[in-house]
Amino acid sequence: MKFLVLVVAVLYSTAAFSEQKVDLEVNMKNTGLAYKNTVQAVSLDDFNKAIDKFIALVENSKKATFHKEAKMSLKGLDKVIAQAKLAKKLANERGLDAAKPALKNIDDLRKEYHKLHEPPGFFDLLFGN
Repeated sequence: MKFLVLVVAVLYSTAAFSEQKVDLEVNMKNTGLAYKNTVQAVSLDDFNKAIDKFIALVENSKKATFHKEAKMSLKGLDKVIAQAKLAKKLANERGLDAAKPALKNIDDLRKEYHKLHEPPGFFDLLFGN
């Protein structure tokens, strides 16, 4: 009987944790820090730890609720993950310098997809553009 109660408790707690909402703002700040650590890594070990954390945080961001342009946002996150995995592959095969173009692409994607979530400017509100 105790075993059954324990199993039921574990199942409910697992479901509760898996359904928690992602605080996108906090997650993105942590993602930015992980990206910074990736770019500044001087050893392959540090790079791999940072890029793995970065990928995990971006994957977690996909669970967030996007209030506008959700499909585009998820597409952008998938592109970022692909570039991060490419950067990791290149770094491990050819060295840290080989990963720099893929890391630059991640920053370019960040800039591109963050535009989807910028609040409208004064003139956009005034003239309805």
